[in-house]
Amino acid sequence: MSSNAGKVLVAQGGGPTAVINQSLAGVVLEARRHRGIERIYGARHGVRGIVNEDFYDLTQETSHNLELVANTPSSALGSTRDKPDLAYCQKIFKVLQAHEIGHFFYIGGNDSADTVRIVSEEAQAAGYALRCVHIPKTIDNDLVGNDHTPGFPSAARFVAQAFAGANLDNASLPGVYVGVVMGRHAGFLTAASALGKKFPDDGPHLIYVPERVFELERFLAEVKEAQQRHGRCVIAVSEGIHDSSGKSIVEQLAKDVERDAHGNVQLSGTGALADLLCEEIKSKLGIKRVRGDTFGYLQRSFIGCVSDVDQREAREVGEKAVQYAMWGDAQGNTSGSVAIKRTGFYSVDYELQPLQAVAGKTRVMEDEFITGSGTDVTDAFRLYLRPLLGSGMPDAFRLRRHVVDKRLGEGR
Repeated sequence: MSSNAGKVLVAQGGGPTAVINQSLAGVVLEARRHRGIERIYGARHGVRGIVNEDFYDLTQETSHNLELVANTPSSALGSTRDKPDLAYCQKIFKVLQAHEIGHFFYIGGNDSADTVRIVSEEAQAAGYALRCVHIPKTIDNDLVGNDHTPGFPSAARFVAQAFAGANLDNASLPGVYVGVVMGRHAGFLTAASALGKKFPDDGPHLIYVPERVFELERFLAEVKEAQQRHGRCVIAVSEGIHDSSGKSIVEQLAKDVERDAHGNVQLSGTGALADLLCEEIKSKLGIKRVRGDTFGYLQRSFIGCVSDVDQREAREVGEKAVQYAMWGDAQGNTSGSVAIKRTGFYSVDYELQPLQAVAGKTRVMEDEFITGSGTDVTDAFRLYLRPLLGSGMPDAFRLRRHVVDKRLGEGR
């Protein structure tokens, strides 16, 4: 064993989730079981904490408190939206060298996987013994090579329940309701709204995902048709919907748009898309009762809505990351990205993918999950998602309509 093999560094990147701390606990508790591990450090606020050498010594944390933290949503170590380039990753590597880190675990999405890839390549070029493992995490469910990603099932559970509630509200006081859900390029989370339906006429009546081109005039026609058929209309919309040129709809409709540090149009948290679509419906269709919500950050770390399946798998990907780093996979690889593979209905297994296979790539919804109309999901998607939502999903019921005959007639 090389002199630096006894030290572990773990960090969390990107958007928080309801179960990301399960993966953190999985890394720490599994690493403690290995005799060669001397210290386990946690970087505060992801890669920014690494370059700033801002570490917690997690070796001194109690197992009981780790378990309590594991069941708490959001990133216990703090996160960052920094997207490291080569120069940034070289700084990361220098810090890892200075602290004699032998195992680097980064919990995050495809950008995080790319960071791990670059750092791993820098270590190889320098002849430094460093085992780098990316641990999957994203509510967008957009990591290639994975059946699904930790964080997505709990967020999907929230979305399904939120739309079930919005549908009940809308049925009581009919009108048009627009719910905007996270998802810049992948519509998995928006599509989860369909799992809140119980009866055929339940909402959402229309679902719009980034995998299909959004046409405003067609949208208005579909809303009008649904409104006439049901006397109301519940709509689920992904924040990333765009026109045929790839231009986001919020950018097309809004006079001014916000942009993030990477120059991307700010889609989450502004409420702009919901407001703009509602205004189009009011002005073009003449429907008075139109309401819109932007789920925003609520869907990421909602403490009362966590899938037990998601919790279990998030813990296991953390544990498997350590096992792969220590013992290697079947091919002897000790660096890579942990992937969840579905093996039955319902069970999963784990594999170690090459970092290059995941880094910087984006998965989108498969065609088999979207209906031909482009405004609903198929039964294949429902079968795919339902086991991920976990146990204890609430159910909604309605009164049976035993209508009493009128005695005075209409209009009296």
